[in-house]
Amino acid sequence: MSDGEMRDTERTDGAPHSDGLAFAVDRESAVPPSAQLRDAVLAGVGDGTLTPGQRLPTVRGLAARLGIAANTVAGAYRALERAGVIEGRGRAGTFVSLGDDPVAAEARRIALETAAALAELGVDRDEAIRLLTEAVAARPGRG
Repeated sequence: MSDGEMRDTERTDGAPHSDGLAFAVDRESAVPPSAQLRDAVLAGVGDGTLTPGQRLPTVRGLAARLGIAANTVAGAYRALERAGVIEGRGRAGTFVSLGDDPVAAEARRIALETAAALAELGVDRDEAIRLLTEAVAARPGRG
């Protein structure tokens, strides 16, 4: 397993679960499972595999899937939250952080929701970019 690579050890095909994320813990590694998970999330954020606003698996769900203690996953999530990499949103779940600037965070949230809505309509990436670019260019008060 390469640094930061996250594979689900409970699947034989290496495919991610329905949440689209594949996480794993190497039980033979000298690195504690909590640190492996933390490092994998950091690598995913760094390489774009995990994107701002993306929902992470629940602590209990990920712990059950990996066969580790929920406290281990919770510890990794707490460390990542203290570092500003992820953010807990109460009952809504845990997400990759949108950032510290509230205006930028809200703008990113709107952009992510818009992109998701366009994808649900079947609009491909290039067409979505074209539509959003046109919308920004046409907005009132543009100067």
